[in-house]
Amino acid sequence: MCGIVGYVGSQVASDHPLDVVLEGLRRLEYRGYDSAGVALVSPDGRLSTAKKAGKLANLVEELDLRPLPESTAAIGHTRWATHGGPTDVNAHPHVAGKLAVIHNGIVENFASLKAGLVADGVEFVSETDTEVAAQLIARAYESTGDLTAAMTEVARSLHGTFTLLAVHEDAPGLVVGARHDSPLVVGIGQGENFLGSDVAAFISHTKEALELGQDQVVTITPDTVTVTGFDGLPAEARRYTVDWDAAAAEKGGFASFMDKEIHDQPHAVADTLLGRTDAHGRLVLDEVRIDESVLRSVDKIVVVACGTAAYAGHVAKYAIEHWCRIPVEVELAHEFRYRDPVVNERTLVVAVSQSGETMDTLMAVRHAREQGAKVLALVNTHGSTIPREADAVLYTHAGPEIAVASTKAFLAQITAAYLLGLYLAQLRGNKYADEVGEILIELRAMPDKIQQVLDRADRVRQTARSMVDTSSVLFLGRHVGFPVAMEGALKLKELAYIHAEGFAAGELKHGPIALIEEGQPVFVIVPSPRGRDSLHSKVVSNIQEIRARGARTLVIAEDGDTDVLPYADEVFYVPQSPTLLAPLLAVVPLQIFACELATAKGLDVDQPRNLAKSVTVE
Repeated sequence: MCGIVGYVGSQVASDHPLDVVLEGLRRLEYRGYDSAGVALVSPDGRLSTAKKAGKLANLVEELDLRPLPESTAAIGHTRWATHGGPTDVNAHPHVAGKLAVIHNGIVENFASLKAGLVADGVEFVSETDTEVAAQLIARAYESTGDLTAAMTEVARSLHGTFTLLAVHEDAPGLVVGARHDSPLVVGIGQGENFLGSDVAAFISHTKEALELGQDQVVTITPDTVTVTGFDGLPAEARRYTVDWDAAAAEKGGFASFMDKEIHDQPHAVADTLLGRTDAHGRLVLDEVRIDESVLRSVDKIVVVACGTAAYAGHVAKYAIEHWCRIPVEVELAHEFRYRDPVVNERTLVVAVSQSGETMDTLMAVRHAREQGAKVLALVNTHGSTIPREADAVLYTHAGPEIAVASTKAFLAQITAAYLLGLYLAQLRGNKYADEVGEILIELRAMPDKIQQVLDRADRVRQTARSMVDTSSVLFLGRHVGFPVAMEGALKLKELAYIHAEGFAAGELKHGPIALIEEGQPVFVIVPSPRGRDSLHSKVVSNIQEIRARGARTLVIAEDGDTDVLPYADEVFYVPQSPTLLAPLLAVVPLQIFACELATAKGLDVDQPRNLAKSVTVE
């Protein structure tokens, strides 16, 4: 949440830094926000700001009416309200004397800090914790005369999570940033340098980036980047090259980023599978710092994640337990460390996060490591905090996901979880090499099958448009269909703002069947009839039970399954696949349904209300 952009350039061109910052903010809109603002410092040392509640277009309109002067340094921000409502006054930047500050995160000790400032006669105009930081940095600058030193001094006094960027009238060619438990990356240019919440902020200008570490301060000028720790000593930052370009963050002719990303899924799964074997055909992870003997001794796996990523973890549980015979628990990251979990040196914690910055998951990772557990990160964003603090990382290669509601990252997470399960099975001797190879062949066939689902999507879209006035939809599934049902319900809640719930189909008669009334739409994810168990017939019986009570049954079934036809009002077929891999196909119609229904209701599917792409506060 919150988009942050900083820019310093050597050439003074009319509004050029402003153009760079506004472009960066547009690319960060997907993170979710409710106000926007900019601050510029002109070469002669004049600080100018503009900020407006609402969408970025409101700020642009304000700038058209009241243009800001030319400058060489600029910072920009899109805010997701925490302290104080989404108003013009609470929008960033916040000004204290000659200084302007923008901030992502929460300063948890702001109340005591503010009380001290108020006692000293400081007057506040906003309700934000950020204005407290601005006042503190301005005071520190008065005593140090150095913006980097002032930022460092104040950063040490703040508790919570924060990324701070500051500009000052007395330092017109300088932007200083600090990060603690909140993302900040550096873009390296020629005669210009950048700061951003992520690389999307500057990807159209440079692919060269610096990965900042925890508790670091960065100072950028047009020609230099200097990194120090909160202790004031020089610090190292890893340089890397971004492997995607600006075009990957554009809609590519689709009506929305979400629609584009749904259609990106065959490539996301295929790319996640690429390059996963060595010269001998054995599976490898991206970056492993866990000794193989330690992985062989693991006697429990705990998946920690939130939201959609947690449902990917539930799919992982079924696959890893089946292939590796290791017990797997799936924990919501925000509950994990507060219930005194039983983890030790023989526990492997798998942290799943698209952004790699999800604060709840990051804190769960830290708690697990404190207890002696090894941590493997399963993330999409290179250079993010969670993989840096983990013992191993398996990157998904879904590319940038712009829409707030996750689609292609979810499928890539499931795919990577399958790879992890197979890797552990290979390492621990649970499966022979040829068995692993056979499953990999099935996995590599999935992108084409996902494309087949996309090619058949017209009927799903028509059904969604016909249900535009629907106020409630239920979802049922068994085995790996259960997390698919929960994810389908979540997508509908996120995008269409209607009641939706996912249930394990076997729970129906234990209570949820009371919700069934005439016309109630129910999606049912039906397992393959080719399985070795009787789940298929049990789920078909569930369809009969709810239809007998008036439900409108919307069935997702495997090609060739005619048993569901007498009991389904609509059937959406997907290609045949092994049971454990079926979620990669079954969830796609649910994504399309949610996207189309929300679109038909006239809602913004890329930026749903109240949501942010990356949740970087607890």
